[in-house]
Amino acid sequence: MDFGLILLTIGVSFILAVILAPLLIPLLRRMKFGQQIRDEGPKSHLKKAGTPTMGGIVIVLAFTLAFLKFSVVNTDFYVLLVATLGFGLIGFLDDYIKIVFKRSLGLTPRQKLFGQLLFAGIVCALLISEGHSTAIGIPGTNISFDWGAWFYYPFIIIMMLAISNAVNFTDGLDGLLSGVSAIAFGAYAVIAMQATSIPAAVCAAAMIGAVLGFLVFNAHPAKVFMGDTGSLGIGGAIAAIAIVTKSELLFLVIGGIFVIEMLSVVLQVVSFKTRGKRIFKMSPIHHHFELSGWSEWRVVVTFWAVGLLLASIGLYLNKGL
Repeated sequence: MDFGLILLTIGVSFILAVILAPLLIPLLRRMKFGQQIRDEGPKSHLKKAGTPTMGGIVIVLAFTLAFLKFSVVNTDFYVLLVATLGFGLIGFLDDYIKIVFKRSLGLTPRQKLFGQLLFAGIVCALLISEGHSTAIGIPGTNISFDWGAWFYYPFIIIMMLAISNAVNFTDGLDGLLSGVSAIAFGAYAVIAMQATSIPAAVCAAAMIGAVLGFLVFNAHPAKVFMGDTGSLGIGGAIAAIAIVTKSELLFLVIGGIFVIEMLSVVLQVVSFKTRGKRIFKMSPIHHHFELSGWSEWRVVVTFWAVGLLLASIGLYLNKGL
């Protein structure tokens, strides 16, 4: 696979994001599409109220233009596009309802679940039409199990929902998700090149450029937030790349930060409902470290470092697949 194509895709997507963000941010300000801060959150976040959100539009647009330009068109191309744009659309509707209709929850859980199931179902239909392998490999080994379509496709749907929501939970600090996702997409770009999947490699590259370009404006102190538009779109893309490259279980390592963030929320809820006690000062876990006295930037950089370590381990384990 042409490594130059990957670098070109990253560069074009990055430039597009850097150009689009300064155009969109003033528009979001004029439309008063500002972030609403939870009262129960860290008090240091109150000063972020009113910062433009829905900046994920920049990520989705930059990604889409670069992906359409440099990818080849086949079934994998449509799988990646449907997952990214479909989940991004759900996030956009959620953001729009929150801001325009002043509904703090945006889409209802049932509406959001329906949308995620719809696009995950379309992805499954595309994979079935392609004759996609239903085997699942164990990271670091040459062992794989083929449990057939009746197990594999429900697993894929659950996986897409879990990953998109885990990525969504990670978006809570300036630059946190942008940096962590860029690292994860970097690892998946390597895996996709090894798997000789041009659409997956180009998708990962386009996302790397888009999130890094967005990070220029999202790093602390953030001038714009991505909102669910960006986080769900990123989650959809990561899940689709893992599926297309047959590295489904490897996400647990490469996307370890996302897994930890989601587990912290689940454990917090279960503990509080069953014991009436909280495990963390606040979940997701990045807020726990904030409330423990860490600066926001320290939390972000630490999570980036851990994400880089996990991505490196994931690439090492991929050799055994």
